[in-house]
Amino acid sequence: MPSVPPIWLMRQAGRYLPEYRALRAEKGGFLALATDPVAAAEVTLQPIRRFGFDGAILFSDILMVPWALGQDLSFGAGEGPRLEPALMNHKGMDHALNALERVPERLEPVYGTVRRVAAELPALNAGATTFLGFAGSPWTVATYMVAGRGSKDQGETRRFAYNDPGAFQALVDAIAAMTVEYLIAQADAGVEAVQLFDSWAGSLSPAQFERWVIAPNAAIVAALKAKRPDLLVIGFPKGAGGKLPAYARETGVDALGLDETVDPSWANSVLPEAMPVQGNLDPLALIAGGAELDRAVDRITGALAGRPHVFNLGHGILPDTPIAHVERLLAHVRRTR
Repeated sequence: MPSVPPIWLMRQAGRYLPEYRALRAEKGGFLALATDPVAAAEVTLQPIRRFGFDGAILFSDILMVPWALGQDLSFGAGEGPRLEPALMNHKGMDHALNALERVPERLEPVYGTVRRVAAELPALNAGATTFLGFAGSPWTVATYMVAGRGSKDQGETRRFAYNDPGAFQALVDAIAAMTVEYLIAQADAGVEAVQLFDSWAGSLSPAQFERWVIAPNAAIVAALKAKRPDLLVIGFPKGAGGKLPAYARETGVDALGLDETVDPSWANSVLPEAMPVQGNLDPLALIAGGAELDRAVDRITGALAGRPHVFNLGHGILPDTPIAHVERLLAHVRRTR
């Protein structure tokens, strides 16, 4: 294994970069930017040009899948994403699902972005940058579809899953099927690996975690591997904590993302020996910078030195992150090069 881990950062193409802010202002909003293949490809490549990361992550959003399932998607200034109609406003989930008409062509601009990046990326960083696609995992996507927006504790969706598990299973199955279709199309267009983001996995009890996180992600991975055995899959169940070993064993993912709350020494001791891990610097440590950032990096790389490791944040880079701190992070991680 390499003595220096490869590095990329979740949300590395985003609001902390002035070139991103300028392009988003020009396009007039997030959805207009994400559905313009020329602009979205440019955003994907901006951090590669600036920093030379070892991974380029497709610029898009996890809510493209519910948009393709028939909900209307919008991004209000300062409000976060909205999906209409919110499924919790319907009398029955079966009726709500039947009322939605799949619009898979809404995903075509994403595939156009992938093709453009795949064509342009080899000329950057001497062709050494891996191209990663992604999708939201069914539980996290379902929380937005049910509530119509993000929430602090995913209470509406958790209540629904308890009160009508059969109907909620139908929703999760619909999301999983579209997700497989979406990720296979990304791979066909040029991504080399994909990440499954389960941003709200930590809100579930152990039994619910087994049903709504592990089971659907395992089904997605199995379907992806049946069609594309060579496609590498990274699982990122944020907040899973002590449930990480079960997720690693049962989902079939090739690598596991660790959020910033996970002790990397503990993870190294309980996860399958050969499984690569990704993470898990606290995004706030990156904002703090200086010697504290260096110490945090050293703790992670030291704890994970005995296994394959992709250095990353424990969640997305924050908009107020100083660019100089990202440069310091890269220099420190790559100090032996």
